[in-house]
Order: sequence, then C-alpha cells, then structure tokens
Amino acid sequence: MIVIAHLSDVHIDGDRRAADRTRAVMEYLDGLPHDLDAVLVSGDISDRGEEAEYEEAAKLLRSRHPLVVCPGNHDERVAFRRGLLGEETGSALPVDQVLRGDGFVLAACDSSVPGAHHGFLEESTLAWLDGVLADTPRSTPVLVAFHHPPAELHTPYVDEIRQFGEERLAALAGRHPHLTAFLCGHAHTAAATTFAGRPLLVAPGVVSTLRLPWEGQSGPSEHVHLDEPPAVAFHVLGDDGRLTTHYRVVADRR
Repeated sequence: MIVIAHLSDVHIDGDRRAADRTRAVMEYLDGLPHDLDAVLVSGDISDRGEEAEYEEAAKLLRSRHPLVVCPGNHDERVAFRRGLLGEETGSALPVDQVLRGDGFVLAACDSSVPGAHHGFLEESTLAWLDGVLADTPRSTPVLVAFHHPPAELHTPYVDEIRQFGEERLAALAGRHPHLTAFLCGHAHTAAATTFAGRPLLVAPGVVSTLRLPWEGQSGPSEHVHLDEPPAVAFHVLGDDGRLTTHYRVVADRR
C-alpha cells in the first residue's frame, strides 16, 4: 500500500494565520504513527512571490516524509527555486520535478504562467512529462501533479483561471496507460472528478476554503470561508492498483 499526503494553497504571507495553519498540517503529518510514501504540496506556497515568504515557507514545509513542492499562480519561479529548492541562481524556467518512490512515480509539473493566474503546461513541461512516463515501466503507476485543474469544477471563480490547453495533456495521457491519476490544488476545496479517463483529485485549501456557488455569500467578492479549518488529502494506492482518496480536517492542537 502506497500513501501520499496532499495539501495545497498555503499562501504564506508573513502573517501568523497562514503560518499557523500550515504548521498545524505539517505537525499532524509528522506525528502520524506510520511513514508516508510522499507529501505533495501543490502550489501557491507564497502569497506574493516574495523571497521572505519562501524563507518562511522553507521553515514550515519540512517533513520526515519525502516532500515534493510545486509552484502555483501566486508563486514566482526564481524566488521559488532559491527559497525552496536551494538554487543559488534561480532560473525562470518551469519548475518540473519527479519523485521515484518504491512502487510509484510522482511527477510534479509547473502549470504556472508568469504574470497570470490561469494555468498552462509549456511544451517543455509536456516533453519532460512524456519522457518521465516513457522511462517508467508500465507496471509502475505514475501520478501527475500540478497546481491548476485541467477541467471545470463548476465553480466559476476557479474555472475562469483553470489550466487551459488541456487537450495536449489528454493526448499525452492517451499514450501512457500507467498514468494513474492527476493531482492538483488551486480550487481551495476538496473535489473529485475525472480528466482524460483518469481521476482528477483536488486538494483542500490550507489557508481558506472556497465558497461553492450554491453556498451563501454576503457579497460578490466573498469567495472563501476563512473560518473553516485546514485539511489534507490522503491518496492510497492499493496492491490491486486501485486508487482511494480520503480527506481529513486538521485542527490546531496546540
């Protein structure tokens, strides 16, 4: 059994609130009685893309479990590389990373578009992902992660800035049957749907929770619940190859 914890949208901004909520989730994961195969943080690590925010995030996003962090639309690639990946001279190229675990592969793609809030996978990222999948035996499941969902979630505020050009990703998936699932964030709500015939699993938000269109709002700009607790997803790959996802709310236990 393979277990991957998945959190997203921590939005570290120098304020105590975002830091405390992120710390609560990471302490919860580190306090689990069993080892996780990976912890994925799927974007919007920083709120404004500032180096000081990444310095704080680097202190908070530490884990005894293998950790993969990818950028979101609030992130800035150069500062992200310097602050989280330890690169002295950060590049502005997409931040694409792969974790090859025991019996699985986690490929984290950079869907951010510098200067914009929507998502798009650059051709270089698609070529990189194609190579990761081609180099992985078909008996090994590959989970593909990024920030922006490549399908509508029926939440207009998010759907307007989802990942576009998704037909290219769907075509790639068609060539690789061992691509098992897509994992993303961005929506600040736990959600599950399908894309290209695979599960598309959306992590809850840590900093806030999206208000769904049929939930009440006191004003047109009130898109999120700030009083809901942070949460995390657990993606479980069974020995039979079946993927199950559990969502868990995390309370600050201090």
